[in-house]
Amino acid sequence: MIRPEVLALLHRWQGVWIGLGLGALGLWWIAGAGGLLGWVGWAVLAAGAALVASGIQRGRFRAGGGGQGVVEVLEGRIAYFGPLSGGVVALSELTELRLDPTREPPAWLLVQPEAPPLEIPVNAEGAEALFDVFAALPGIRTEHMLHELRAGRSHPVVIWEHPDSVVHRPRLH
Repeated sequence: MIRPEVLALLHRWQGVWIGLGLGALGLWWIAGAGGLLGWVGWAVLAAGAALVASGIQRGRFRAGGGGQGVVEVLEGRIAYFGPLSGGVVALSELTELRLDPTREPPAWLLVQPEAPPLEIPVNAEGAEALFDVFAALPGIRTEHMLHELRAGRSHPVVIWEHPDSVVHRPRLH
């Protein structure tokens, strides 16, 4: 009944829609009920605002689906099952996260010691689960990751390096 592209758009921004609905409920309680329910409305409004902010980040991260392969995140491991390649990376072993926009489609490269990097297309099925995994990496700048995802660079970009494995490189500026 609903067109697939509209359904995909609604799904991509579902966190924003839920946060807006929660915020509207909070405003309704603040404006109408007063008393104790009015005070609860302020907390509900704050939770709605947090969900909107989180939903915007998640919506910017999602590249849609339909890409090659399937991503699965389970018990501290990221697994990618693709038609030509695949593998598993333990989060505790992850030393570097790169984005390679030169590939078609762009791909995440998960680097671990003594193993080739695991290449995951950004539009693989289940790749939206990587947002929570990447956001939990110590010291990652989520906004930088989202910016690089949309920047369309012509070379691979290092998004995150493990704090213990960072090699001090001379800076140009």
